[in-house]
Formats: sequence, C-alpha cells, structure tokens
Amino acid sequence: MGTDSTPRRGPSRRQVLGAAAVLAAAGAVTGYARHYFSPDGTGEDPHGDFRVPTGGYHFERHRTPGRTVVRAADGRVLATFTDGARTAVLAGPTRTWSEPRTTSAVVHSDAWVRLMPEEWRPGHERTREFREWFPKVLADRSPDVIGTAFQYGDGAPDRRAASGLRYAGKAHFGPRVPGQSSSSFHYLDEKSDFYDYLGVPWTFQDGTRKEPEKARYGDVDCSGFMRLVWGYRMGYPLHATNTAGPGLPRRAYAIADLAPGVLLIPNTGRRPADISLLQPGDLVFFAIDIGRPHGIDHCGIYLGPDDNGHPRFYSSRSKANGPTMGDLAGRATLDGDGFYAQGLRMARRL
Repeated sequence: MGTDSTPRRGPSRRQVLGAAAVLAAAGAVTGYARHYFSPDGTGEDPHGDFRVPTGGYHFERHRTPGRTVVRAADGRVLATFTDGARTAVLAGPTRTWSEPRTTSAVVHSDAWVRLMPEEWRPGHERTREFREWFPKVLADRSPDVIGTAFQYGDGAPDRRAASGLRYAGKAHFGPRVPGQSSSSFHYLDEKSDFYDYLGVPWTFQDGTRKEPEKARYGDVDCSGFMRLVWGYRMGYPLHATNTAGPGLPRRAYAIADLAPGVLLIPNTGRRPADISLLQPGDLVFFAIDIGRPHGIDHCGIYLGPDDNGHPRFYSSRSKANGPTMGDLAGRATLDGDGFYAQGLRMARRL
C-alpha cells in the first residue's frame, strides 16, 4: 500500500495534465541517489568530472544498431542517438545510485537519459533544430529518466504539484493477496498501473477511461512503473491495451513485443549470450514467474555496471515492495547465475 490510505480527490483532469507538463522541473532526485554537481542549477561540477563543450562536435556513424555518436573536440563521447529511437544518452556529471536496505552495490554513472521529441534519423544533426537543441540538453541538469525513476524508490519523499496531486514519492508494488505467504512471489498483487499510484482517473488517446482502485493508491507493478516514469513523467505516449498502439501498452510482455523504438535483443526463449549492446535507459525484459509458462512477465530499466562491474537494473518488484536496484529474492544483475540473470530474455530501446 502507499503512504496515504486513500486517494486524493481534488485534482481535475486539467490539473493532472498541467502537473505532468511541469514535472521535469520538479527538483533533484532523492534519498539514495546522490548528485555530484551543484544543486543551484548552474550545471557546474565541483568534482571537475564533466565540462560542457560549447562546440567543435564530431559526429560518427555506427551500425548494429544504426546510431550517431557525438564526440567533443577532445574525443570524449557526449551523446548517442539510435536510429528509430527517441532515447538520447548524454554525458554529464557523474552520479551515484545506491540502496542500502537491499544491496551493498553502488552504481556510478555519467549517463543522463533524455527523451527526444521524435525518433532519431540519420543526418538530423545537420538541422537547425538539432544545433539549437543539443547544447541546451547537454547542459540540462533537471531530472532525467533515471533520476526520475529514483524519485519512487527507497526513502523517496513525497512530491506534490500545486494542485495537491502527489506525483512522486516512495512507491509500493501492490496490495496483499489473501492466502499467500510472505515468502511467495505472489504475496503482493500486480495489476497496479500509473493512475493507481496517482489515485486519479485517466482517459487515454483512444477515449478509454480507467479508474484507479483505492486499494492500489501509491502502488505500481513493473510495467506500471515503466508507464509512470516514461509516460506520465517523461511524456512518452501510452495506451490502455496490450495490443499495438501509439506508445507503451500495459503489460511487460506487450511492451517487449509491441512498443515503438528499437529491438536490441530478440527473445529466443533463452538467456541472451551477449548483452554488450545495452546502454543506460534501455528496457530489459525477463521470464521469471515460477510455476507458469516462461513468457515475458517482468521489465525494468538498465542502469549500467555497478562498482563491482556487474550490469544492474532498476524495476518495481514484489519482494522489495516497490522500485528497487537491490538484491532481495535475487541479485538485480544481468550477469552470473542469479535469478534475474537466468530469466533475462529481451531488451528494447525506446
């Protein structure tokens, strides 16, 4: 259950959409996500690990997948844009992500994940639009996709819009399932979407209206968490079904199969032999549901290697009761012989 017992009833649909439009400026990430840059918004890095160049960019084309890599005049990689994807991975000040309750692992990363207005296409770097946009986004220190995701993890304080809507703060996975023991993977119920966390009704582009369940206020399951971060917070399109549509469908298996973007690792029914294509912000998909057919049933966001070199991901999980990068009921790494590593099946770049 969430930190509040009942949903707030005040915000209207207009207020909810208005809140979503300004959330990117809501502030720094919380709790165990520590920033190594000045909190005053200047973008200056007191640790000196990143300098924003003012020009002299060099653009390289790479294949598999097709992408444009941007380098500074001194050779530093500044950004990666993948053909057919809206995800931009940009260099910036190093940040530290940790979660002491569930793991001793720490992730240090200079990757900042942003969502571009449209899918990248080769040659877009030659447009006036890009030349004006790129220096600004490279210097942007407002919460990115990963920073936003950590606004729902351990210790995250509540954040509210002017309307009173709680749009961020510690999320939980779902309500208890009667008859299930606390050791069961089904102890907490899935089926909590982003509008359940918010406690407000939501009307999708096709006119479908969904009502939140009071018992799920403050809760999001794994795919609901992706929709909360990418859709509600970052503005990626969402739809209400598990069929093809204009953006992210509802369940993990449908996102894996039908979401827009680039399929990096296809599902062969087995653990992939090579995950070297992954970059922070990629969606990773798993087949982990014990005792059921081995279809895709879990998804998360790839963070990058931890301080021991193990590739780590972030997702909402039953055993941790919410978003976590930790190791409860299985190490949250994609290598080795752990529960999630063995269940990894696919990856996609939005």
